[in-house]
Amino acid sequence: MKNFHVALLGVATISTLLAGCAAPLKPSYTTNNPEFIRIGGEKPVARSSEVINTGTYCLHISHVWKSDSKTPDGDTIWTMDTFRKAAACKQ
Repeated sequence: MKNFHVALLGVATISTLLAGCAAPLKPSYTTNNPEFIRIGGEKPVARSSEVINTGTYCLHISHVWKSDSKTPDGDTIWTMDTFRKAAACKQ
């Protein structure tokens, strides 16, 4: 009878441990620079374009947010693309 109780206790302990391990964990996403990547929510508003005068030529810089992929729990991963184009400066 004693062996039966020990076995029953062992089965109960293993069942409890397995049930605790099977519970899903909510992932946590963080970033050190939210200017370039964001998780979830609506599409972020892009910064306005800028023009840098380098003398003879100017550099036109534009920023565009895009939906890059999804997290395992369905949140959208937003990443920012930056486009640069050299052009003659207008006087």
